[in-house]
Amino acid sequence: MNNASLKSFFLFSRSQRLGLLMLVAIIIVLQIIYYTISFETTFSTSDEQSKWLLLNDEVAEQEIHTQKFPKTIRQFNPNFITDFKGYQLGMSVDEINRLLAFRSTNKYVNSIAEFQAVTHVSDSLLQVLAPHFKFPDWVTNKTNTAKPKFVKFETKQPEKLPVLDINSATKEDLMKINGIGNALSDRILKQKEQLNAFVSMDQMEEIWGLSPEVILKLKQHFVIQSKPELKKIAINTLSLKELSKFYYFKYPLAKEIVIYRSMNGNIKIDDLTKIKGFPVDKIKIIALYLEF
Repeated sequence: MNNASLKSFFLFSRSQRLGLLMLVAIIIVLQIIYYTISFETTFSTSDEQSKWLLLNDEVAEQEIHTQKFPKTIRQFNPNFITDFKGYQLGMSVDEINRLLAFRSTNKYVNSIAEFQAVTHVSDSLLQVLAPHFKFPDWVTNKTNTAKPKFVKFETKQPEKLPVLDINSATKEDLMKINGIGNALSDRILKQKEQLNAFVSMDQMEEIWGLSPEVILKLKQHFVIQSKPELKKIAINTLSLKELSKFYYFKYPLAKEIVIYRSMNGNIKIDDLTKIKGFPVDKIKIIALYLEF
């Protein structure tokens, strides 16, 4: 398309230009009318008409609550209405929150009137909800003032155990201690057999599996009543192999004892702390099993 034909495309006749001007003028006038003139219609109502309209609003509100209310619902205690339950019943968020705030103070709604006073629900909604309220019997029947009876359970006193000598205790005696079963009682008796006898109740701490609480109970019910007859360990004459059989002398310690004995002569009780690896914290107990 050349310039001449393009220019002829935008040329209008006099009548066409006049028509365009009138169209623009009409559009401007309509815009002015739309933004300056109010089209709202006001009606004047009398007092009787106002009451009639208010009555219609209440009827409509009740119909809304009736439609929103579940068709089949069991009776319920209004004190335990949840957010979701309240929504189903047609209560507003504020009404539900008032009830929940009241219940958070550990108080209860005990009547329909009190429910409305707390929640501020409308009369129309209350008429729909109230028939489904179910309060506890002690609320609805206040003449029944009998207090619930509480059954007092008597606690059985634990059996009082006599104090026994740990070296004469049987498996049954040990199992009477709370916390000691079949395995632990066997372990205690096996330890006593290896040692020939216990010389101190502190030796209970060496038995694997005994908790501090059980050890305390053992010390309360068992003692070393008499000095036990022990087969003494001749620390200065027994061989390395024989020393290593003693419960407290494992092979490395027995070897150190023989080395110290060969270099320093007979061992006395005061020499035990000089032997490499000797359990110093148990010297008083171990010394009772030794013969110097």
